[in-house]
Parts: sequence; C-alpha cells; structure tokens
Amino acid sequence: MSRRSSRSRTRRRNRGRFGPLFKLLCVAAVAMAMTVGVTVFFRVEAVEVTGNARYSKEEIVAASGIELGDNLYSLNKVRIDRNIRTTLPYIGDLTINRALPSTILITVTEWEAVAQVAPPSPERAAEVQEELAGDGTEPVPLAQEFWLISEKGKLLEPAEEDSRAIIVTGLTSIAPSAGSMLAVPDSEEPRLNALTALLGALDEAEIASQISAVRLESTQLVVRYLDRFDVKMKLNADFSYDVRLTQAVRLQIEEQYGTEAAGSIDLTQEKYGAVYAPIQKDGV
Repeated sequence: MSRRSSRSRTRRRNRGRFGPLFKLLCVAAVAMAMTVGVTVFFRVEAVEVTGNARYSKEEIVAASGIELGDNLYSLNKVRIDRNIRTTLPYIGDLTINRALPSTILITVTEWEAVAQVAPPSPERAAEVQEELAGDGTEPVPLAQEFWLISEKGKLLEPAEEDSRAIIVTGLTSIAPSAGSMLAVPDSEEPRLNALTALLGALDEAEIASQISAVRLESTQLVVRYLDRFDVKMKLNADFSYDVRLTQAVRLQIEEQYGTEAAGSIDLTQEKYGAVYAPIQKDGV
C-alpha cells in the first residue's frame, strides 16, 4: 500500500514538473501554425482601387510598390502611403485596407489644382537668398516658373500657360518639387498660412472659381473677386467670415450701383466693417 502511494506521488510530481513546459510547447506550436498559415495562405492576389480619376488603377498600384504574392499582413501601410503620395502628387487622402483572404483595397481622393504660385521677382529672389544665407545655409534653388498647388499647399506640377488656377503673388517657393509641400522663407510663413486658410474658406463657400488672383502682402492680402472687385483682408482674418461678408457686400453693391459695379472692398477697417470704393467701368 505504501509502495503504491509512493509511485502515485512520484507521478504527480512529474506532472507538476513538466506541466508548464508542456503548456509552453503547446503555445509555441499554435503560434508557429498561425505564422505558417498567415505566410502560406494570406497572399495578395488582387489590388482594388477606387476614387481615382486623374490616375489609372495601374499607375496607383505601380506607385504603391505592392506586388501579387506579397504577404497580406507584412505590407507596410505607411510606406505604401508615402510611395503613392510622393510618386503621384495629385493624390490627397487615401486609405489602405485588407479584404480577406487575398485582396488589398486602396481608396483615394485626388487634389485639384486650386492656385498657382508665381515665381519671385529678381529683387525678391535676391532678398530671400540673403535671408537664407543669414541662417548659414548654402544658396538654394528658388522657383523659376508658376507652380500649381492644392488647397492645403501641396505642390502638384509646373503650371501650363493656359492654367485658370488662382494666381498667387507674394510667396517665394524654395526648391519646389512635385509631391512636396510648398516651402517658403520664415518671413513668409504668415502669408502661406493665410493663403491655405483662405483657399479652404473659398472652397467651403464654393466660390474659388470666382477668384482670379491673390496678392499677399506683409499685413494683408488682396483678393481679385469676379474680376471686378479687389477685396482687402487681414492676414490673420477669420477667412470664413470675411468670404461670407464679401458675398453679402457684393450683393448690396450691385443692388445699389448695378451688376457691372466694380471697385475695392476693404475689410481691414474694424470700425466700419466693410468700406467700398467704386470705380468707373473703364477703370478710371
């Protein structure tokens, strides 16, 4: 009886000793099976693209770097996103999703060329080079041609001569390249911030097509509206408000002076709200 009890206690001790090891081996086996399953079975067999218009599906897939047969779960979404945005500058927002068992879904939103930034005058280019040299940097290339930009300030491509995008003056584009963000000297950062805010407000109000030019200055900007009005706004203005105010003031002006009325609308005078100075049709 005592010998049987001794053997029973020995078996229990052995089970207690090897139990954790057995569990660990089971976990490792399951993990290995899952890894092998993912590696063997979850392969890219198709890439679907939606939302594209300017670029073809083939161009977007090629830019992504995804190849058929790639492992579905080892794809680096951050790198794919960067590859597409850099190679295809008109791509704005995009999402990348997996559709099991073997498909990658890419959904894109394409930017529109809202504005075109004019190259600086020779005098301004010299000033910028001197400003940058003061920071201890080597001379950098500045824009030599008009560059199309998106609402957010992404450089798209050099503008064609017949482009109807809003002409922007008062910014100096540093080392422009398609797919990068518009870079300007530190002294012009307030102007750039004002421009992107203004473009967003114009898009929100759906009147970007009614603006032909924006001139950026040190403390204000001037918007050419309907090719009849020069609207002055502060650089730090609430542009959503100023755009709505411009539309309302224009309707009042046309009601009083006729639909061919033209002149300047000054929104920088806080005391008066909006000041209208009419001009004759021939501009005198």
